[in-house]
Amino acid sequence: MSPTPASTRRRTTTAAAAVLSAALLTGLTACGSGEDKPAASSTGSAAPSAAAPQANLTVLAASSLTDVFKAAGEAYEKSHPGTKVTFSFAGSQELAAQVKQGAPADALVTADTKTMDGLKAETGEAKIIAKNRLVIAAGKGNPFKIDELKDLADTQLKVVLAAPEVPVGRYSRQILDAQKVEVKPVSQEPNVRAVLGKVEMGEADAGLVYKTDSAKSGDKVVTVDIPDAQNALASYPAATLKQSKNSEAAVAFVAWLSTPEAQKILQDAGFQQP
Repeated sequence: MSPTPASTRRRTTTAAAAVLSAALLTGLTACGSGEDKPAASSTGSAAPSAAAPQANLTVLAASSLTDVFKAAGEAYEKSHPGTKVTFSFAGSQELAAQVKQGAPADALVTADTKTMDGLKAETGEAKIIAKNRLVIAAGKGNPFKIDELKDLADTQLKVVLAAPEVPVGRYSRQILDAQKVEVKPVSQEPNVRAVLGKVEMGEADAGLVYKTDSAKSGDKVVTVDIPDAQNALASYPAATLKQSKNSEAAVAFVAWLSTPEAQKILQDAGFQQP
């Protein structure tokens, strides 16, 4: 058999290339026909939106937010698939110490602006997300018939307060001093939950706590309201931490705390609007 002339080989190659180009063009056209539809994963579900940052967030939060933030965290995770929120609760002064020591965390919520203001070098811009008021938590049944702040001066009473460096302890002394009520606490606790626990267990006859914490005690304590004119208003600022490795997701969570969804959760728990 004689060899195929070069001109014939060139024509054959050109024809094959034309067929291949047509096939590729057809395939690309077919792919482009569905450009308005979301890309599907291997399981057939739509790919997650790139606009929703996903991360494992650690949030340092004041002890008085323990119950409400657990509910808020569940709501946030439900509306932000792929994001996990873990809370670490403690007194605000302890949280501040953790931040200064470089504890791995993404956001911070304290029970006062003073503590947050002292961390400006470590945080982003803070925004108040809620407010709270103090009440007197009296022992079960209120056997000493405590009705107002001045009753706490009774030397027969065992009164417990938070330590003065703790926001609720600072607020407590502020309102007692303003009313010229002298109280010698039997103990000074590291956070508001510890104060409430002493009264619940009968180790103290009364203590000053946040209204939201007392409401969770049921009949273990009797809540005695303090008039606005004699009370203090606690503010809860929230901010991202500059050391966060999930800065975008942290910004999204802190911003969410001011949304109607988050505010409803806070207010249902007894917190006031910021």
